[in-house]
Amino acid sequence: MSWIQDLLYNSSSIAHVVMLYAFVISLGVWLGRIKIFGVSLGVTFVLFVGIIMGHFGFTADLPYLHFIKEFGLILFVFCIGLQVGPSFFSSFKQGGMRMNGIAVGIVALNIVVALILYYVLDGRISLPMMMGILSGAVTNTPGLGAAQEALHQVSYAGEPIALGYAVAYPLGVIGIILSIILIRYIFRVNFVSESDNLTDGSDNEHTKPHTMSLEINNQALFGKTIAEVQNLIVRPFIISRMLHNAHAVIPKDDTKIESGDKLYISCSRKDADAIMAFMGGVVKVDWDKQDTPFVSRRILVTKPEMNGKSLGQLKLRDLYGANVTRVNRSGVDLFAAPHLSLQVGDRVTVVGSLESLERLADVMGNSMKRLNQPNIATIFIGILLGILFGSIPVSLGMPIPVKLGLAGGPLVVAILISRFGYKLNLITYTTQSANLMLREIGIVLFLASVGIEAGAKFFETVVQGDGLLWVACGFIITIIPLLIMGSIARGYFKMNYFMLMGLMAGSCTDPPALAYSTQSVGNDAPAVGYSTVYPLVMFMRVLSVQIIILLFS
Repeated sequence: MSWIQDLLYNSSSIAHVVMLYAFVISLGVWLGRIKIFGVSLGVTFVLFVGIIMGHFGFTADLPYLHFIKEFGLILFVFCIGLQVGPSFFSSFKQGGMRMNGIAVGIVALNIVVALILYYVLDGRISLPMMMGILSGAVTNTPGLGAAQEALHQVSYAGEPIALGYAVAYPLGVIGIILSIILIRYIFRVNFVSESDNLTDGSDNEHTKPHTMSLEINNQALFGKTIAEVQNLIVRPFIISRMLHNAHAVIPKDDTKIESGDKLYISCSRKDADAIMAFMGGVVKVDWDKQDTPFVSRRILVTKPEMNGKSLGQLKLRDLYGANVTRVNRSGVDLFAAPHLSLQVGDRVTVVGSLESLERLADVMGNSMKRLNQPNIATIFIGILLGILFGSIPVSLGMPIPVKLGLAGGPLVVAILISRFGYKLNLITYTTQSANLMLREIGIVLFLASVGIEAGAKFFETVVQGDGLLWVACGFIITIIPLLIMGSIARGYFKMNYFMLMGLMAGSCTDPPALAYSTQSVGNDAPAVGYSTVYPLVMFMRVLSVQIIILLFS
């Protein structure tokens, strides 16, 4: 029966390592589905199962643990970067700038509170452990990985900071949700009033599309071509259909406008009032019942040669007699301005005859099967570049040069190539399910490794040591910054509470808090606030703990 002994306890056996990870991950994921007061910890339970297994002596050799941990972290942060990259830069525009400013304030206050506690306790909790507690308090696993990477650079040999993370995490989730509830009662928020006054402050009004039917009544426009009218208004808009003498047509640039013509216009929301004032009033037209059978259809961009081509370059109106009215990218509708560059995975809304749309679909690809094929080369090219970028030392006047490391490097590169990869002919599109699968695999591998490695010292350090003090510090780090910045956002900036709920959850990158917020209000506003601040917050969480550790080392 020696084979059983070898399988269970031989830490250098590949079969033992694989079986240990399979058990820890499967049990952790299953336990993570259990809800307590409607809140679950999700895959984070993998960490706790790993700690228990490590405590009872089930472990793996350090080279195995370190490789699996780092590879899981790289996979996780890279896939996050691919997901948030397209919206990362646009999140700074319009109302998103204010929301990101508040989120940055929360991140900064988290760090300030953690450092104050470190000095008030006079070193009773080491700075590295305080950074572990900070990462757990704000439920940010990549931050933990970044802190461990920075500690490796300074040859840290103290207690595993994952213990502080594990202790602070559960109450961190509760603290985030509790702060959201407290803001509601402090400011006596009325859900009905908030729903009526809901405005999406994160949207870029220059890119969000708006459609309307107008009847031309400005005599200065009579007899002018559409191209001339566009030059006069100096605001981007698209006329997808035109009703002239009771006959519907797809207009071209040289089509002349006459009195009484009715136009179906697509423009940005911010420009809608100006265009309406210049051209004419809004009218009701049933475009589906006109004499010419025009149809509107969404076409998938799946051919690589379309990647990076602007709508102006394609000249769809002249070549195919079709008009693009909007482009849906990563779930967000964008106004189809001529300078907008297409990316593989975009869903383009096009208006025209059935024949012209079929020809256009062939040009753009419109093949879901092609989208389902993974772009493995891009993923590993990005990881390669990310590791190289993260390994570059940068001197910032500190004793030890700063490196982005295995967490920051892949994250930055993923954000950049997901936004600008088309310029290098890189197809970065990944289906949501594939991205989520890779992310979940990466995070459970990382958490299992951290738990197994830290488990040997867990009860000795936490139960018999300062575990309760760590819990208290984590809760203070969680709730004080959220209450301060949440009060400023609501009291001074008068931010909609539904959006604020998502902002507070996003500032701690906490999915359970987002799930609670969405279920509470019954609309998608919290998700919008969450996604607006999530990219920048994730970036800051990963880099800030590294800089603090290297700065104070």
